[in-house]
Amino acid sequence: MSDSVHEVIIIGSGPAGYTAAIYTARANLKPTLFQGMQPGGQLTITTDVENFPGYPDGVMGPAMMEDLQKQAERFGTDMQFEHITEVDFSQRPFRLKSEFNEYQAKSVIIATGASARLLGLDSEKTLMGNGVSACATCDGAFFPDKHVLIVGGGDSAMEEAMYLTRFASKVTVVHRREGFSSSRIMLERAQRNEKIEWLLFRTVKDILAGEDGKVDRVILTDPRDGSESEVACDGIFIAIGHDPNTDLFKGHIDLDESGYIQVHDGSRTSVDGVFACGDAMDKRYRQAITAAGTGCMAAIDAERWLEEQEN
Repeated sequence: MSDSVHEVIIIGSGPAGYTAAIYTARANLKPTLFQGMQPGGQLTITTDVENFPGYPDGVMGPAMMEDLQKQAERFGTDMQFEHITEVDFSQRPFRLKSEFNEYQAKSVIIATGASARLLGLDSEKTLMGNGVSACATCDGAFFPDKHVLIVGGGDSAMEEAMYLTRFASKVTVVHRREGFSSSRIMLERAQRNEKIEWLLFRTVKDILAGEDGKVDRVILTDPRDGSESEVACDGIFIAIGHDPNTDLFKGHIDLDESGYIQVHDGSRTSVDGVFACGDAMDKRYRQAITAAGTGCMAAIDAERWLEEQEN
C-alpha cells in the first residue's frame, strides 16, 4: 500500500466522474480518477448526443467523453486505468484496492454508473457478438440491408431503433405491452420512421442461430395467451434498461432495493466523506447532463467536507 494519502479518489468515469474530476482538480485537490472497466461510461456506446448543452450540432458520445477527459487532465487529474475491486470505508483514511495496488484517500467520490440489462437467456450469451448485441452504435454497421429486432420500450430503445435504420433495411421493435416508457417525442420520432415496424405484446423466449452460427430467427411469446411465433431476423439488439454498478459497495454504504446508492443533502452517502454521483445513484433522470450536474455537486460537497475536517 502506498504511504501517500489522496485528498480525493474518484471511482468511475463518464460525465459524472469526469465532471467531478474537473471541479476537484480546479480546487487543487489533485484528484486521482479510476476509469474502470469501461472508460468513459455508457456514453462511449451511445450514438449522437443532441441534448447536451454546448454542442449545437450534436456530438458522438465517445467524442464528448474524450473532450471531458482532456478537460479533466488539463487541470491535473491523475487518470488511472485500473479497476477498483475492494473498498474499506470503516477506517480512515479510506482504503481501496485495485488488481495491482492499494490506495488511501481522505474522501471518495463514486461515479461507477450503470450497465445494460440483458434478457437472461442462455442463447443470448452464446450468440453475443454473433447477431446479439446491447450496443447499436458498436454493431449497427454490421447489418447493412438486414432485418434486425430491438427489444425494449424506453428512450434507449427508440434511439437505438432509429440509429439502426441507418444500416438495416427494416427494424422491428419488440415490446411486451402496448404502452411505452419512452418520452413522447422519442416515440413519435420512431413511429414516423418508415423503416421501423412494431411487434407489441411479445416477449423473447429464445434466440436461434442458423448453420453459420449467427442469429437467423427468434421465438416470441404473447404474454396474454402464451402463444408462440417465430420471426426471421439477422440480429437482435437488447435495450431493456440498466442496473447500477454498485455491487462493490454492498455492505459498505446504504443502497436501495434496486442497488442504487442512497444519497442525502446533495451527494452525501451514509458514510461521512463518501459521495456519489451519476447513474449509480440516479434511477430517475439518467441523462448525461444530470450525471455531469451531480458530478459537480459531489465535487463541491467533497471539497467543503475536506475543509470542515481541517477546521
